[in-house]
Amino acid sequence: LELKRMSVSKDYRGQGISKALCGEVLRFARARGFGAVVLSTSMVQVAAQQLYEGQGFRKVAASSPSLLAAVLCFQVYRYRCDLPGRT
Repeated sequence: LELKRMSVSKDYRGQGISKALCGEVLRFARARGFGAVVLSTSMVQVAAQQLYEGQGFRKVAASSPSLLAAVLCFQVYRYRCDLPGRT
């Protein structure tokens, strides 16, 4: 399952909403038998990286999305959270 473009309005950040949403995505995926959840985030989104890593995601790849991004040393990180099998 791929998590794409999760965002919480600046007015509501710091209230645990992102953590709750991420947890719900993981529960949803696990309940439906998915083996993992993957996502991408950029190197400048440090708070997002911390959130995902705190939820059990691990960084599995880094890449530059274009030649210009490579020249500017800009990277996109790919994360993966493996889910335990159904019980």
